[in-house]
Amino acid sequence: MNKILFLFVAAIFLSGCAKQSNQARQNPVQRYCWVTGLKPEKAEYYHELHANPWPSVTAQIKKSHIQNFSIHEIDILGKTYLIAYLEYTGSDFAEDMKLMGEDPETRRWWKETDPCQSPLPQADGIWADTTEVFFLK
Repeated sequence: MNKILFLFVAAIFLSGCAKQSNQARQNPVQRYCWVTGLKPEKAEYYHELHANPWPSVTAQIKKSHIQNFSIHEIDILGKTYLIAYLEYTGSDFAEDMKLMGEDPETRRWWKETDPCQSPLPQADGIWADTTEVFFLK
């Protein structure tokens, strides 16, 4: 009896692994990176917000197939910039971002964070797109 139970559990586990690898092949990870400025007078508040992000917002990020999301900060010639990096594992980035933008809590979060940021001149919105030059897997 224990042998049958073991084989059953092993079969379930292995089928789950197969599904994950099939999904990974269907939806390869897409990497995104953006840049924006950070207003000096708002930097402390921005840091406070991100030290304690709202659980509903982080849940929406994960629901939108985003993983390994980070925001970095750098000072260049007296100006502070933010660099956001994320990996997207879904199949329709535009649709997932649209749904995220319709989430009331995420919109409320952006009302707090957006005034802290200073868009670059070439940005189409708050964050400017970057172009990946190199990736080592």
